[in-house]
Amino acid sequence: MTNYTLEQKESFIVFGLGTELKSHYTDYAGINQEKSDFWQAVSKDGRLDTLKAMAANDYIFTVNEAVNNKMMYYAGVMTEEAESAAPSEESSRVIHFPKGEYLVVKGEGETVDELGNKLAGIAFGQVLPEADDFAYVGGPNAAVVTRQQDGLVHGEMWIPVVRK
Repeated sequence: MTNYTLEQKESFIVFGLGTELKSHYTDYAGINQEKSDFWQAVSKDGRLDTLKAMAANDYIFTVNEAVNNKMMYYAGVMTEEAESAAPSEESSRVIHFPKGEYLVVKGEGETVDELGNKLAGIAFGQVLPEADDFAYVGGPNAAVVTRQQDGLVHGEMWIPVVRK
C-alpha cells in the first residue's frame, strides 16, 4: 500500500473562491480540465494573490466539497477571520474542516494541478479502497501546497476519516 499517515488535526477554516464542476463525477478527464482551467484563471487574474494576502500561513489549498448537491472546487487559504477579511464574491465560501483524524498523503508534482490530481488518485484510488480500519464519509477534502522548491510543487492531501 502507498505510504500515508493518519494525523489528528485541530479544526481549521479555509476561505475559498470556487467554481461548480459540471462534468459527471466519473468523468475524471473532464473534472481535471475544469479544475485546471479554474486554477489558471484565479492565478492569472489576481484572485489568488488576494487570497494569499489574507492567509494565516503560506499554505495554498485546493478544496473539493459537495455543496447543495453540486460538486464544488475551491482555491483557498487558511485563515482565522475569513468572514471579516474575505472579498464578497458569489463563488466565495468559508469552509470549515472539523477537528479529528485525517488521512494524509504526501507527494510532489510539476504544477499545482498535477500535485492535486496525483494525490487524489493515490488517496481515493489506492489508500481508501484498501483501508480496513478507517473510511472517508464525506465532507471537504483538500490538496495543500506546502512549498515550491527546485521547480516542484510539494504538498499533501488531507481527507477527514473515521475509524471503522
